[in-house]
Amino acid sequence: MKTILAVVTGAAGDIGRAIASRLADSHDMVVMVDIDGAAVMKAAEDLGPADRFVPVVADVTDPASVSQMANAIAALGTVRTLVNNAGAARAVSLHDTDADIWRKDASLNLEAAFLTFRALENDLKQLGGALINIASVNGMAVFGHPAYSAAKAGLIHFTKLVAVEYGKFGIRANAVAPGTVRTQAWEARAAANPQVFEEAKRWYALQRIATAEDVANAVFFLASDQAKAITGVCLPVDCGLTAGQAELARTFSQSDHY
Repeated sequence: MKTILAVVTGAAGDIGRAIASRLADSHDMVVMVDIDGAAVMKAAEDLGPADRFVPVVADVTDPASVSQMANAIAALGTVRTLVNNAGAARAVSLHDTDADIWRKDASLNLEAAFLTFRALENDLKQLGGALINIASVNGMAVFGHPAYSAAKAGLIHFTKLVAVEYGKFGIRANAVAPGTVRTQAWEARAAANPQVFEEAKRWYALQRIATAEDVANAVFFLASDQAKAITGVCLPVDCGLTAGQAELARTFSQSDHY
C-alpha cells in the first residue's frame, strides 16, 4: 500500500508549519522541505512523530538540489499534495530594487514553484493530486515589495497554466493569497513600530489580520475532495483587504454606514 504524501516547501516558517500540521490530518506523511536544516528539523520534531513529519533539506531555487529532494521524497511514498510555500520579500520599493534583488525574488517566489512542480509532477499525475501555490495579495494589487509582488503575480498565472494543461491528468492547481499574517517575517516591522498590526487592521473589512492557521485551513480545503471541482483559482485569505476599503468607500459615498 502506497504511503500518501503531502510536500510543503518553506516548511520551517510559521505558515509552513501550520500547513504541515493541518495536512497531516489527510495524508499519511508530510514532507517538510526547507533550506534551513536545523530549523526544519526542529519544526518537524515539534509537530509530531518522525514517521508523520519528515524534514528534507533543499534549496528549491537550485535545480540540482530540487532533483535530490525529489529522489529523497520518492523513497518515502507518492505525493498527492504539493504546497509551494517557500518565499521571501526583499526591497520595499522599486527605487530600492536592484537587478540582483529582482532576480533573487523571481527565483525564490516564482521559478522555485516551477522547478518543484516539474520534479514531482509524475506523482501528482498518478494520484490526480493537488498543487497549491502560496501567492500573496501583493500579486493582485500594489502593496510594496515590487520584485516579490511581480513574482507572486507570475505565480498566480503559473497556477492557471498548470490547471489548464494538467487538468487532463486530474491534477488541480490553485493558489492562496494571504494578506497580512503575523509571522516572524513581520516581527522586525513590529519591533520598529509596535502599533503596526493595529494600524494595518483599519484596511481590512473584518478589522483583523489573518493567522497562519487561517492560511493552512484554506490549503487543507483546496487539497481536499470538497474542492474537487475547483482548479485555476486564487483564493485570497486576507480578511477582505482585496474586496475594498471601508474608509475609501466612506469618502466616495459620504455615508456613515461604512
